[in-house]
Amino acid sequence: MSSGCFVKNIDVSYFYKIGIIIPFSICHKGTLNYAEEVFMIYPEKVYIEPTKRTPWIVLEPGKIFIMGRSIIENPSIFYEPGLDWITDFVKNWTGRTKIDLGFEYINTGSIKWLYIFLKQLSESKNISNNAEITWYYEEGDEDMRELGSIIRSLIDCTFEIIEVDEMNNKFYEDFLLDHT
Repeated sequence: MSSGCFVKNIDVSYFYKIGIIIPFSICHKGTLNYAEEVFMIYPEKVYIEPTKRTPWIVLEPGKIFIMGRSIIENPSIFYEPGLDWITDFVKNWTGRTKIDLGFEYINTGSIKWLYIFLKQLSESKNISNNAEITWYYEEGDEDMRELGSIIRSLIDCTFEIIEVDEMNNKFYEDFLLDHT
């Protein structure tokens, strides 16, 4: 077995319900069961497409991308799988990590989860010394600029704040194409 294997019992239907596309082999009625002969390497990539209320998320080794709107009534249901991925990621990753963040709007509950993600990342010596966070905000949106400044003051790693013309789906799509 690969040293990158994590033994877990995961209900795959949960991930599909919230829109996460994961390259798993499905066993036993939608549940992944691990035994010596059935194992999985932790997902290389988590990809969640945006909705009117949820951001676009891409999590992969060396790259974390969260942009869009985050106005979720119960953000813990949406963000917990991402936190699980990040928790496992920081245990094993030793390379450079580029973190791109930008929001048209983000509610208080989502800000809490974003902070939890970034705190988890910054507490790992492997990541904090090798991470680069870029916070994008729309021209004239002083609230988002200020939020980026506040988060920068709470996180221990390189953090840049960049103003862009517009935060919208076209910007996110173009950004992803340019940075893959």
